[in-house]
This record gives sequence, C-alpha cells and structure tokens, in this order.
Amino acid sequence: MAALAGGLAALVLGIVGIIAWWGYFMKALMAGVPAMLILGGALAAYLGFEEIRDKNSADTFNDTADNLKEEVQGLKEEIKGLKEEKDEEAEDK
Repeated sequence: MAALAGGLAALVLGIVGIIAWWGYFMKALMAGVPAMLILGGALAAYLGFEEIRDKNSADTFNDTADNLKEEVQGLKEEIKGLKEEKDEEAEDK
C-alpha cells in the first residue's frame, strides 16, 4: 500500500514539476537527446562490428572443425589398417 501511495505522489509531483519548469525540461531534452543519439549510435556501430568479427570467427572455426573431422576419420582408417596388419602378422606366427 505504501508503494502505491508513494508512486501516486511521485506521479503528481512529476506532472506538477514538468508544468512548473517546462522551459528547463525542454532545455534538458535539447541537451539530452543529441547526447543519447551519439551514444546509442556509437554502441550500435560497436555491436555491429563485433557481430561481423564473431561471424568471421565462427566461419573460421567451422572450417577448422571440418578439417579436423576429416583428419580424425583418416587416422581412424589408418589405425584400423594397422590393427588388421597386426592381426595378420599374429595369425602367421
């Protein structure tokens, strides 16, 4: 209940404050909006750059993973061949 009363009081005081200090409110908006646009634009550009870097990194990782899978498959086949040779040698003895 106290939160509701406090919220209503803040709402009324905020409306009265905007009406009473309309000129100051507009000056604050004139100063704040361009600064927010600059900061928001810089953040968006940075995040876009990071996204491009992450995509390139992921592509490189996928290529490396594919190469490693092929190498592992080749090594498995080589091990299988060596085991077969060892089994044949053991049978011959």
